[in-house]
This record gives sequence, structure tokens and C-alpha cells, in this order.
Amino acid sequence: MLLNIRDSFWFVPTLYSIASLILVISFHIVDELVLSDISDKVPKNLVINEQIAKGIYSSLVTAILTMTTISFSVIMVVLSTYSSQFSPRTLQDFMQSRMTHHVLGVFCFGFIFALVNLMLVGQHDTIIGPLLMIIISILCLAFFIFFIHHAAKWLQVSSLIGIIHTDSKKVIEHAYSEQKFGEFEKWDERELNQITSQKRFILRADTTGYIQKIEWMHLVNWAKSHRCVIELNEHIGNYVMEDLPLLSIYSVEQQHDINKIREFIVIGAERTDLEDIEFILQKLVEIAVKALSPSINDPDTAINCINRIGSILNHLGKVYKDIRYLTDNRNDLRLIKSTKQFDEYFYKSILKVFYYGKQDVFVCYSLLEVLYKMALANPKPAIRRKIKVYHHYISESINWNEFDQLDHEHLQAIYNRFEEVE
Repeated sequence: MLLNIRDSFWFVPTLYSIASLILVISFHIVDELVLSDISDKVPKNLVINEQIAKGIYSSLVTAILTMTTISFSVIMVVLSTYSSQFSPRTLQDFMQSRMTHHVLGVFCFGFIFALVNLMLVGQHDTIIGPLLMIIISILCLAFFIFFIHHAAKWLQVSSLIGIIHTDSKKVIEHAYSEQKFGEFEKWDERELNQITSQKRFILRADTTGYIQKIEWMHLVNWAKSHRCVIELNEHIGNYVMEDLPLLSIYSVEQQHDINKIREFIVIGAERTDLEDIEFILQKLVEIAVKALSPSINDPDTAINCINRIGSILNHLGKVYKDIRYLTDNRNDLRLIKSTKQFDEYFYKSILKVFYYGKQDVFVCYSLLEVLYKMALANPKPAIRRKIKVYHHYISESINWNEFDQLDHEHLQAIYNRFEEVE
């Protein structure tokens, strides 16, 4: 539910609209009290009569509505461009931008403030309403100018790629941040065999969709309180069908509230990038692949994506841990989970771009160069060995005979440099 609210355009503007209604009513009451008590002491230049107030409100209602309409048109242009030229998956990034939501919220605030004031203006002069309306209108104009700049920046593919790259670092740091429960890559096999020999209760999915979020801490606490061990068969980003086994619960006691666990596993209609590292890589891969298509033919954008993908994989490789076992605060095993191997991220990103761009010598060179830089930057020998496997795979899959002598020499040069890496 919270994820749907976050992705919607109506939530933040609704909050602004409610705040506008409260402000209008409050200031309307204050305006009447001020004028009735100190009307003789207020300078006449500050007092605005009913006709002038109505003229101000009616003009600004039209102006703010026009700015709102233009802003919605700009949003639709951005979304159409993202869908046709970049990737449909990148629509979420612009729709979830806080600035986009707040700009629409400010416009709704100003429009409702002017409209309701126009309805409430009575048979008396006013002070606060029109002055505040003028300030709000100036603020709306400032937000409108900034929004045009904001939308123009998002339409630049390099900016979009940079934003996705920045978001990926946050997701990786969150995924491998220090937790309140114990995390282990290995566990005693005898204890595991003893646990799995107990009575098993299977929880099946009650809906179809993608796993968007898993509340690990809640699952561990639930397992601790029920003195059981949970084995989770799926991980974030997986597509599940109705009645597919989600997890198994090993316990000697009958579980009565097993459906409570459903609250800790969020399944939605679309994948989200909250905790899904693979989905972030998928966005960059799709931008690169579409840039290599004959209709767009923009290899520089594809190379930019390759560099960013390499940077993300390098950062991921430094912190990656194959954590399969979670324990409570007493170090008792409570959760056995499925994990994605580092190879999967490599296979679904680097090799996918190579598959669609292996006819382009510059794309091949960029892929080999990125792998070379990753091998130099990553301190883990195990990760460097995996990088070498993919480097040799790409090198052997390149059709060297299709390239000219000069292209061949450049590819051979970056290949030789990689071979020197220990």
C-alpha cells in the first residue's frame, strides 16, 4: 500500500490541497477579526476592497491553472520520451522524483487557495487574503520555472543514467548495511539436517506479481517468537505466481497464525528499485540496448551505460556477501534465505549488452576496458577470478575477422593489458 502511494501522483498534491483549505479558512476568519477590531488603525493602502480582491483571485486562478496544465503536458512529454527512447522501466524514476510531486502540490495549493478565497470573499474589505495570494503566486511562478529546468535536465539521457547510478549506490549500501540480526554465509550441516527433518509448513503466494520488499527483521522476530526456522524460497525481484510455495516453516509445533507472515513479504504488480539491485542494472542495460538499435543508433550512450554498469558491479563486488543464514540476538538460526550469486548480476548486465552490441568494435572495446578496470579496482581475488572468466568469454566470442586491422590492434591491446592483471 505504501509503495503504491509513493508511486502515485495524487498523494503529495492531496496533502498540499488539504493544507490550502485549512489555510484559507484560518486566514479568512483572522481577516474578519482583524478588520472588525482594528479597521480604523490599519493603513488604507493595505485594505483591499471586495472588487479588487475578486479580480486578483479570478486572474490568479486562471494563471495557476494554466501553469498546472503546462506542467502536466511537460510530464507527459517526459514519460513519452522515456518509454520510446530510453526504457519503460525508467518511467518510475521520474514519477518518483520528489521535486515533480512537490511542484504539482504547490500548484494545487495555489489554485485551491485562490478558488476558495474567490468563493468566500464577502461584503467587506480584506487584507491578509490578497497579500498572501500574491506571495503564493510568486512562489508558484518560481516553482514553474524550476520545474521546466528540472524536466529539461531529466530529458538528458546522461542525467538519467547518472541518477540511476547514484540510486544504485544507495540500494547496495542499504542491502549490505549492518543489521540488528546475525548474518552468516555458512552454517553447520548437522544442525541444518536436524532442522529440515522437523515437520514442515508451506506458505503459498496468495497473489501474482513481483516481490518488492521483504521485512527481514520482522521475519526473524516472528520465527524467534514461534521457536521455528523459516526457509525462504524466493528473493526480492522474483516473479511469483498464485499458489507458488513462498517459504517453508520448520517446527515441532502447529502454527496458527502462519498467514501473518504475508505482511512481511510485499508483492506488487511491478518491480521496484527500493531493494532490487538487478532491476537497477536492468534499466541501464535496456537504455544501452535501445541506444544500439538501428532506430536510435547512439553508441556513445551505450558506452556511458557500460561504464556505469561496470561501476555498479565494482561497488557491488566490494561489499557482496553470500548471506544465506540469519540469526536472532541469541545466535539461534531463524531464517534460511535464497541469494543471488554475483555471477547472475554479471550475466544479466555485461553479457546482455555484449549480445546486442558485439558487432560494434567500440562497444566491445568498452566492455573489455570496463572489465580491465574492475579487475584493477576490486581487492577480492574471488571477484577478480569471476571477472576474468567473463573477460575470456567475451574475448573468445568476438568475431575478430569482422574487424579491420586497426580495430583488431586496439582490441588486442586492451586484451593484453587485462592479461597482465594478477
